Amino acid sequence: MTKKDLNQNAKFNQQLIDTIEPDFIFDNKTINRFKSPQKINNISLGNKVENLSDLKKQIDSIQNCNLKDNSKNLVLGDGNINSPIIFIGEAPGAIEDNLGLTFQGDVGDLLNKMLLAIGIRRENIYLLYSINFRPPEDRKPTASEIKRYSVFLKKHISIIDPKIIVLMGSTAMEAVTGLNNRISNERGKWKEMIFKNKTLPVMITFSPSYLIRFPENKKYSWEDLKKIKQKILDLDIEI
Repeated sequence: MTKKDLNQNAKFNQQLIDTIEPDFIFDNKTINRFKSPQKINNISLGNKVENLSDLKKQIDSIQNCNLKDNSKNLVLGDGNINSPIIFIGEAPGAIEDNLGLTFQGDVGDLLNKMLLAIGIRRENIYLLYSINFRPPEDRKPTASEIKRYSVFLKKHISIIDPKIIVLMGSTAMEAVTGLNNRISNERGKWKEMIFKNKTLPVMITFSPSYLIRFPENKKYSWEDLKKIKQKILDLDIEI
């Protein structure tokens, strides 16, 4: 009996991995769309909105920045600013730069499917980037650029005040943890970081844009997603 269960689970996992892009198989657990919304402290919400507005002004006032000078829009972040979980990407691409929004186009579609696979709707989390402007030709940000914008990134994280942080891509990993190792050596392991005197669990994983270019690594992202889902359950977090 146990052997049968394991085989069925492995079969399901492989089906999901195989269809991570473009036809993602969703979690078969029904999403409760009628769940009562969480109560929001209006004062806290107001403070976050004001603080995010101030942060955007600080970033937009940066001088002598090749990234800013070659971008159309500053991409701050979007989603639920009171979410207990945030996903941090690397930097905006061409579509995000044009719209001023995070994770659009094929990258956004894949991210949405990845989230739904573990029962999370995109509008219930908060998304942001390590770098707020699109790098020319979508190149990888330099170490000095990552360091420069990490100051704003850490302020951003402190404002949102999440309970779980997910870092997608090597730029996000370096900006938050300071690690510049190969992401394949660091992904899938829970780490702890301190923000606002709170120790938070941090998961490093591949970015959706990377998975589109290298779909053979989607099986590893699925393993990371399952760990993220388990952490949400362990911490009794509602999303």
